[in-house]
Order: sequence, then structure tokens, then C-alpha cells
Amino acid sequence: MQAEVSALLSEAGSVGARLYPAGEHRPIAPESLAVPGTRLLVSRIAGEAVGLCALIARGGGTIELKRLIVSAAARGAGVGSALVREAETEARRLGARIVVLEVGTRNVEARRLYRRAGFAPRDPFPPYRALPASLFLEKVL
Repeated sequence: MQAEVSALLSEAGSVGARLYPAGEHRPIAPESLAVPGTRLLVSRIAGEAVGLCALIARGGGTIELKRLIVSAAARGAGVGSALVREAETEARRLGARIVVLEVGTRNVEARRLYRRAGFAPRDPFPPYRALPASLFLEKVL
């Protein structure tokens, strides 16, 4: 995996660890994204990776949007919104009808981004279980 992509995933892990105590934070290993049915979208500005998200096929026409992160230096430049739009485009291209995600209750910026993009609350989806610090959202494409 490219070093800059690993750095963004590490930044995502640091943000999650800062916002949530152990047991409420679900870290992700970069290797878990290198499996069939997973797509990694990377946003670049002037050739530098400044944001990423993963799309994971969950079956039944459902794609999970996971681990969207924008580097601290690029926040406020519309990278997050562009990633969500591209994720929806890619999900449609892959034949998905629904995009689902989990977001932490304390991640105010992410919740605001997903709300503006049209995501609505839903129940937890496999393989997740409800946690007090988790919200589950979906968008019908």
C-alpha cells in the first residue's frame, strides 16, 4: 500500500482513538482493505493524497462506505464531499442500490457531511452491533 495512503489510515485511527475510548473505537488494519470486494478511493490535490475512503461490498445490492478521512491540511476544501459523491458514483457502477455506513456520535464533522449528502438513520448492519457511540446511516441510490 502506498505510504501516503497508510498515513491517511493512520490519521483516521488517531482521530478515532482521540474521540472514543477503547471498546467504542473500531480501528481498521490496512490489510483488511486489500480483500476482494473492497475498493479504495483516494483524493489527490497536486498529486498528493489528501483524502480516502473504502467501499466494501456487503451483498444484496449494499455497499458500505468506510473510513472516510481527509487530511488535516485539506479540511474545508470540499474533499470529503467529493469523496462521498465519488463513492456513490462507484457504488452505482458496481450495481449497489444502498450505501450504508457507521459513524461515531462524537464525530460532528462527519455526521454533518453525511447528513448534507442525504444519509438517513438506520439500524446496525452486519457485521456490526450497536454501540452507544455509534450511529448507522444509509442512502438509497
